[in-house]
Amino acid sequence: MTRKYNNVVICGGNKGIGLGITERFLQDGFNVVVGTVDTDYGATVEALKKNYPKQIVNFLNCDVSSVDSIKQFYKQANEQMGSIDISVQNAGVIRISKLDEVTENDWDITLDVNTKGMFFCCKEAISYMKAAGNGGRLINTASGQAREGFIYTPHYAASKFGAMGLTQSLAKEVAIDGITVNSICPGIIHTDMWDYNDRVWGQLMGDFKPGELMSSWVENIPMKRAGSVQEVAGLVAFLAGPDAAYITGQAINIDGGLIMS
Repeated sequence: MTRKYNNVVICGGNKGIGLGITERFLQDGFNVVVGTVDTDYGATVEALKKNYPKQIVNFLNCDVSSVDSIKQFYKQANEQMGSIDISVQNAGVIRISKLDEVTENDWDITLDVNTKGMFFCCKEAISYMKAAGNGGRLINTASGQAREGFIYTPHYAASKFGAMGLTQSLAKEVAIDGITVNSICPGIIHTDMWDYNDRVWGQLMGDFKPGELMSSWVENIPMKRAGSVQEVAGLVAFLAGPDAAYITGQAINIDGGLIMS
């Protein structure tokens, strides 16, 4: 099928799963503008520009906990590419701690980034898509914890259940405009974030050495391995493509069969 879209915005596309998604879209010939709150991306963006000289590749500041920052970022991205056809909401944070140690700040940061930020990114993207009148694709990064909350992360689980709920609600509202909205629910994926998860959960759940807790969890995966960022990026690329035109409001697990639904 002929590809309809060319321009992609990715919030949180500078490292981990997000960088894998950025690289996949560039490999497929898209223009990509990444929004990130980090500032140490210089070498990454320069390498990408060198590898994809015929495409628009840029990283801009975007703090998804700030609505003003989100609006400014989408405005700049639209000006640079001429349209926003696909928007990937991947920015996220996780904080792991026992219930008695969860602070109001922990709760607020987690929900502000993972749920509020996702919603207002979707809102901005939809406004540009509606104005262009060419439909579009929204892909939200949820989590296996959008399916089943895990110990010591009630704030993170709440934020990801929220991501799934707003995906469904928005999908129903903008379907008539030719815009699809879907979520992905990654399981255990080889990233720096999972190194953090392994270390902190390992400390709270027993005397685990680095890597031991994750290895024990991987044993519960039917495929007996963790996933890669490239595999997650492949799912995102599919949802952004023409073959997924009739898929909306869905949350799709990518976890080797760890959670089946």
